[in-house]
Amino acid sequence: NTGGAGFLGALIGGFLAGYVIVFLRKLFKNLPKSLDGIKTILFYPVFGLLITGFLMLLVNVPMKAINDALNGFLTSMSGSNAALLGALLAGMMAADLGGPINKAAYVFGTATLATTVATGGSVVMASVMAGGMVPPLAIFVATRLFKNKFSKTDQDAGLTNIVMGLSFVTEGSIPFAAADPIRAIPSFIIGSALTGGLVGAFGIKLLAPHGGIFVVFLLSHPVMYLVFIAIGAVVSGVIYGLLRKAPAEAEA
Repeated sequence: NTGGAGFLGALIGGFLAGYVIVFLRKLFKNLPKSLDGIKTILFYPVFGLLITGFLMLLVNVPMKAINDALNGFLTSMSGSNAALLGALLAGMMAADLGGPINKAAYVFGTATLATTVATGGSVVMASVMAGGMVPPLAIFVATRLFKNKFSKTDQDAGLTNIVMGLSFVTEGSIPFAAADPIRAIPSFIIGSALTGGLVGAFGIKLLAPHGGIFVVFLLSHPVMYLVFIAIGAVVSGVIYGLLRKAPAEAEA
């Protein structure tokens, strides 16, 4: 964060740290067995930190440019383009369901909270949270309306997803997306983007970074907000249900 690379840079830093330790293990594998203990408590952490830190100095330069460009693009869309920005960020929340695209949108949303507390909250954060709530709720809708296309296990998981969706745990829809990404993810993005666009267009504000329905009273228009989420979930659920193949067709 200090180097300006942000969340995306942190992801790369995590991978780098892991590969640096793999490299050090190979480098020190021929040391005498008497030094095995000191390798773990001294060599790996000290050299791992130094090498990873140095590499991050290099990584920070291009990642800061990417991060600044992304934030600049999103910031330029605020204000009069609130509906478009809300749709984009909410769609990003559904794009990889907890992955780097999702987190980039979420971090951007939380960053707007500090500057909007005095004005009643952040429209951006409201759009982000709404977009993240839609995919699990869409799973619930799809498993209820298209029962013939889901196994009993999937239908049970659909009931779990209503709790996860209402709690703003987007990751609840990952098993369905992983099993059928071509049909599931575009369906989720459409419903989330629709919900985010509606939240942005109506200027609904949120004062909390997380919480789902448990922070509903920190919203400027809670009932309207929940209606917009329901609309997105139904749209996504119906699209996903229509696109999904029945179990027998899938096996064929």
